[in-house]
Amino acid sequence: MRSRFDEQLAFLNNELITMGSLCEEAIALTAKSLSEGSVKLAEKVRNIEDEIDHKERDIESLCLKLLLQQQPVAHDLRQISAALKMVTDMERIGDQAEDIAEIITFLKGRKPPDNLPINKMEQAVIKMVTGSVDAYVKKDTELAKSVIKYDDAVDECFGSIKSRLISNISDNPKDGEYALDLLMIAKYFERIGDHAVNIAEWVLFSILGRHPKS
Repeated sequence: MRSRFDEQLAFLNNELITMGSLCEEAIALTAKSLSEGSVKLAEKVRNIEDEIDHKERDIESLCLKLLLQQQPVAHDLRQISAALKMVTDMERIGDQAEDIAEIITFLKGRKPPDNLPINKMEQAVIKMVTGSVDAYVKKDTELAKSVIKYDDAVDECFGSIKSRLISNISDNPKDGEYALDLLMIAKYFERIGDHAVNIAEWVLFSILGRHPKS
């Protein structure tokens, strides 16, 4: 019975890895479409987001089966509960990647100015999402903590982008709508970073038995 349960937990881990990879793919494709000013690439993000939604439902179903059909001990219960919380944040990451892609279609090929560290912010967010899922699978508390700390880099990028866009609006008021679109894109990337932090915090809960914010 226990060996069967362990196999299902291993399958759960693989499903989470797959969902995490889809989130990374959505963010990366969104980032590429922004840097290239490609509406066609942006439109492909919706398909990935649909896959993320489907994977969320599959994982939720698997977690419920594990809870109802097996008799998980305390550590197993924490792991499954954390997985249920994590997929919610992953699904929102997919939603926000799609939101960014939608804004990119409104830009109609216009790219961000070179003085904005949006690319740096994108790479930081991808690193956080990857690290948070890896921390869960590897049961690595230090990696989870590093993801939480790395959120400062994303916040710093957002602050820099915000101040520069405000300055751009002041210098060129007629371009205000374009600047606001870029600010919304940066805000969505910041929220993705926040979801990665949430995932990392649930990883710590699954391993240590307490949530960092409790």
